[in-house]
Amino acid sequence: MFRRVVLLSIFAILSYGFWISPNLKQITAGVAIFLFGMLALEEGFKAFTGGLLEKILKKTTNGLWKSMSFGVVTTTLMQSSSLVSVITISFLSAGLITLASGIGIIFGANLGTTTGAWLVAGLGLKVNISAYAMPMLVFGVILVLQKPKELKGIGYILAGLGFLFLGIHYMKEGFESFREHIDLTTYAMSGFKGLLLYTLIGIAATVIMQSSHATLVLIITALASQQITYENALALAIGSNVGTTVTAIIGSISANINGKRLAAAHLVFNVVTGLVAIALIAQLVDSVDWLSERLGIASDNYTLKLAVFHTLFNLLGIALMLPFINKLGAMITKLLPEKQHEIAEPLYLNNASLELPEMALEAVRKETLNLYQYFFGIVCHGLSFRVRDIKSYLPVEDIIKSQRKPIPVNIKEEYTNKIKGLYAEIVNFIGKANENMTQDQSNEVFELRSAGRAMLESIKSTQHLHKNLSHYINNSNPYIRAEYNQIRFRLGTILRALSDMQKDPDEHRTALATLESMKIGIIEADKKFFVDMNKLIRDKHISGVMATSLMNDHSYTNIIANKLIEIASILFKSQDTEMHEIEKSLMLDEDEMAEAVAARKRSENLDSDKGSIDCEDK
Repeated sequence: MFRRVVLLSIFAILSYGFWISPNLKQITAGVAIFLFGMLALEEGFKAFTGGLLEKILKKTTNGLWKSMSFGVVTTTLMQSSSLVSVITISFLSAGLITLASGIGIIFGANLGTTTGAWLVAGLGLKVNISAYAMPMLVFGVILVLQKPKELKGIGYILAGLGFLFLGIHYMKEGFESFREHIDLTTYAMSGFKGLLLYTLIGIAATVIMQSSHATLVLIITALASQQITYENALALAIGSNVGTTVTAIIGSISANINGKRLAAAHLVFNVVTGLVAIALIAQLVDSVDWLSERLGIASDNYTLKLAVFHTLFNLLGIALMLPFINKLGAMITKLLPEKQHEIAEPLYLNNASLELPEMALEAVRKETLNLYQYFFGIVCHGLSFRVRDIKSYLPVEDIIKSQRKPIPVNIKEEYTNKIKGLYAEIVNFIGKANENMTQDQSNEVFELRSAGRAMLESIKSTQHLHKNLSHYINNSNPYIRAEYNQIRFRLGTILRALSDMQKDPDEHRTALATLESMKIGIIEADKKFFVDMNKLIRDKHISGVMATSLMNDHSYTNIIANKLIEIASILFKSQDTEMHEIEKSLMLDEDEMAEAVAARKRSENLDSDKGSIDCEDK
């Protein structure tokens, strides 16, 4: 409702402005074209984010200075600190970067956005850039109509630049025409009141246009046409810097807690920088004059001096905040703590990631791993294991001996609170994300979805198994107790292997051998089970009721074991594409698996025969 009222108010004000001043149409049209150009530019750069960007991220954000440099370079290239802020929130929400790295990128983005002021003040107002805009638009539109993603991306970038140049041209021409009829400098205000008022106007303009870059271009073109005073232009620049945080805040609404923390850090940094600039405005103006003289900028070239001022107060803000970056992160983490939920909620799924297919894929992968952590705990408790024991180095046999009493757990309730809803969120997110994905990316997310489905099926089998297992692991009959402890041992061994695989780095992969060994183990255990059970029945060690329960639970055990292997093959596969393809090619099919089991059996028989011969010789 509020947004609707604001939108109607803007429309009413603009309509009134168009009625009283036809020249205003040219200025506002220039702003609109400029903003449309920024949207096209952002769309173009999105085509080149993701896989390549992730690789760059790993190498360029593992230190404060590196992350700041990343922010400066990407904002200079994209000419949009807002886009960099939203992408950074996506990275942080997907768990690709730390909060400290995210804050570093935001610091760098603030400095990078000052390059736009230099380009417009230095070139945009002195060169007829509209002459370059037309060819860019023509070539850009032709490329946008092509099918390949990369060509579309280049097309959007060219078209975006064309619209940016055209927008600047119309704003410049509009203010020149405007000057002939109305002199806006009559509304100029000097002193501290003027500083505060024009700072607020700068904030409001940036909030409305959702772009500090667009606000700055508007300020520079107005200043070049002498429609605003230099003093008021400085205040507007400060306001635009503070106003740009609104985009990051909006982008963080659908993000997880880390995304919200980054938006808060962005707000704190820009507000502090703005307050410092207001408090030290006189000293900054003197510094700009001194620097401009050293750089050979004329004393009356106020557009370039505005660019100097914009860069200077952002550098000052970074210099002041840099020593406190860790304290800032700690303070925001304390103010925005991780909420403790009885019902599991998504940690990595957010609408910002949907704009970038690679980020969306990474978000799904991380969220599925988050789902797996809940799943792992439920299965462990269902088998009367403590998670810390399974993840330890204690032998599984010793864990079983030490934990003979069943762990009380309501699997149905745990499933409802921690698995069902979270899996539904993942499926819903995949449905939205899949629209923009390539075929390979779609295949990857569907694999991850099937891993989640395997978790659901495994928990249902665990629930069935838990009832009898809780009854028999502490039973007075040692034979049935041993059989159910054997089930615990089989599944506990697989859970231990999965825990180890999760920590298994690509540089020394053992996952393939582990999975193959577990598959062979399931086949062998299946054959052994029926031999042992028949013997127990013949020897009357267990009753018919016990045998029936044991057979049913053996089936559930096989389902759980196979599902665990299926989950591991998806979640813990090598992230190196070449390594993963090699692993897939080496996987045994059913016939090869049966042959491997037979070969192992023959080897065991040979060892047994050799042992018998050795005994006879002795």
